Amino acid sequence: MVVAAAAVKPGWPADKHVIVNPPPNITDPLVLFMPSGKRGRFPVGTPVLDAARQLGVYVESVCGGRATCGRCQIEVQEGNFAKHKIVSSNDHISAKGAKEERYERVRGLPDRRRLSCSAQILGDLVIDVPQDTVINAQTIRKDADTRVIARDSAVRMCYVEIEEPDMHKPLGDLDRLKIALMKDWGFKSLEFDFYLLPQVQGILRKGNWTATAAIHKDADSDIARVIALWPGLKNEAYGLACDIGSTTIAMHLVSLLSGRVAASSGTSNPQIRFGEDLMSRVSYVMMNPDGREGMTVAVREAVSGLVDKVCAEGNVQRNDILDTVFVGNPIMHHLFLGIDPTELGGAPFALAVSGAVRIKASDLGLKLNQGARLYMLPCIAGHVGADAAAVTLSEGPHRQDEMMLIVDVGTNAEIVLGNRTRVVAASSPTGPAFEGAEISGGQRAAPGAIERVRIDPNTLEPRYRVIGSELWSDQPGFAESVQATGVTGICGSGIIEVIAEMYLSGIISEDGVVDGSLAARSPRIVANGRTFSYLLKDGEPKITITQNDVRAIQLAKAALYAGTKLLMEKQHTDHVDRIHFAGAFGSFIDPKYAMVLGLIPDCDLDKVSAVGNAAGAGARMALLNRGYRREIEETVSRIEKIETALEPKFQEHFVYAMALPNKVDPFPKLAAAVKLPPRKATSEDGAAGDATPRRRSREERAARRGRE
Repeated sequence: MVVAAAAVKPGWPADKHVIVNPPPNITDPLVLFMPSGKRGRFPVGTPVLDAARQLGVYVESVCGGRATCGRCQIEVQEGNFAKHKIVSSNDHISAKGAKEERYERVRGLPDRRRLSCSAQILGDLVIDVPQDTVINAQTIRKDADTRVIARDSAVRMCYVEIEEPDMHKPLGDLDRLKIALMKDWGFKSLEFDFYLLPQVQGILRKGNWTATAAIHKDADSDIARVIALWPGLKNEAYGLACDIGSTTIAMHLVSLLSGRVAASSGTSNPQIRFGEDLMSRVSYVMMNPDGREGMTVAVREAVSGLVDKVCAEGNVQRNDILDTVFVGNPIMHHLFLGIDPTELGGAPFALAVSGAVRIKASDLGLKLNQGARLYMLPCIAGHVGADAAAVTLSEGPHRQDEMMLIVDVGTNAEIVLGNRTRVVAASSPTGPAFEGAEISGGQRAAPGAIERVRIDPNTLEPRYRVIGSELWSDQPGFAESVQATGVTGICGSGIIEVIAEMYLSGIISEDGVVDGSLAARSPRIVANGRTFSYLLKDGEPKITITQNDVRAIQLAKAALYAGTKLLMEKQHTDHVDRIHFAGAFGSFIDPKYAMVLGLIPDCDLDKVSAVGNAAGAGARMALLNRGYRREIEETVSRIEKIETALEPKFQEHFVYAMALPNKVDPFPKLAAAVKLPPRKATSEDGAAGDATPRRRSREERAARRGRE
């Protein structure tokens, strides 16, 4: 089966699942494990742990299934998961047995948790493997960069000395505090958060008539507000900069006075269990009455957990956090704010709120200082969110003379192209393939995942490197270096490299077809029904790159490239001067292989760079300098959003972009750096001479469905 159009519209087909051995009965319950996305059918009565092991899902267990270690905890996710055609319920798993009850009685189990070694499958299930139980959890690599940001934060710490009460001057303590602050610090108008009124007298007396006020003044209004108050001198205050991604959440704890990053941490977004991609989550909200609330609670709990982590690492109290900045794509933005994202699920992709949001952090249940504020950057459009605005702020195409392309690769790639004259933006639904989902041996970036691949063009033998080891697989000591983790699968950067290397070594054609004739030359080329696969790693687990895997990557990269081409046409340019890969995933993409794949347009390789978590950097800029808030608010108002679904030429660009690197666009700068296979001749209309009408029509249908 060819999964056409999977990459041109979020919400991928879910009919491809792992077949366990022996072959399951089609009436056996269907079990989906998240966040890995692996699935299979199992007979009623199969322990959940056994099902996980058969699918290659990592579930920790050190007691041999005796229900004593508690490492194999899982959670059943209830609801109608339309994308996966699963209705999951706690009624579809066995009741707690004697061993599990004993463990819960002696050591305790969190609410909704079960021990997978004891729980048995009774019906269709969506199983979440909590990341706090997994030693080999996803590697969240979103550290803060080292840039110096000029400080002009929305919160200032102001120390004052106040006149003591005088019977001859019957002025209240708060009023004398206000007069002192306005006189010493030059405020024209000053208001107080209500919760401080009952505390003022005690604070002033405890400080012997000295105090430090945290004063919040963000917008251009003359009104400033006292949001916190301490006795005596308080010489430190902190803020949070947080990027809520659809896959991961990254947070930085920052000193508002020095700009120092006190701590950084990240975690998987727990909403993955409701759906891998954004449209799946919107669908879940539509199919389940409590879906929005469940996802809002999940993301806010994850954010609160990260606050605990950064506070512990930075040795900071929650009460010292006075300001926060959050960014995220439109659906994450809405769900974090508690807004139903259903309108974003279809045209015209209407946002409930597009401008910057300014509220108290406590409005979202964040337990920080009682007066702490929250600022969310504006969204650019229905599928280009506050995270893209933060990336734009960080990289500053609107400050450049060069034509700069910014690509944030994820399940929904966001693309910004421009210079100081004009900036345009678009979203491109690449789907989850680049993050390992829907790929036969794919997984998220975790220790043991293959992240680098090289293939000898003569022998077709591979060598690879995995996360957690600096050695290549053909180097002495490799086996010992990965003994703790094993080689468990292939993550996004590895997928890009293996497909590109297969093309460079002639294993696949420019149209992405695995050359079965090479089976006579190498045992790495393996027949797989009517198609062929490439054996990357033998043994357990066996990791192969199938024809469907190649097609999934082609669909994803074609959607991204087509979106980029539309922006280039809007800018009336046939080239870009500089390319920045944003996001944690972008940090580990090799620019050469991204260009060989045709993920990005031709450009000097030395002008293609990874800029890390640029969304997080933009959030830090907005946290430390309110001038950057005004800058991005004004810039977003001028950015032109291109809706790919409405562009007639998207289909044409998509079809041409299915080829590696592209059917019609030349890549002379890449060819100067890399020896590319000879290109096939093209006919007068620009299509490949050997592109059959059947294949071309199939790809055109894929593009058309995506635009709809």
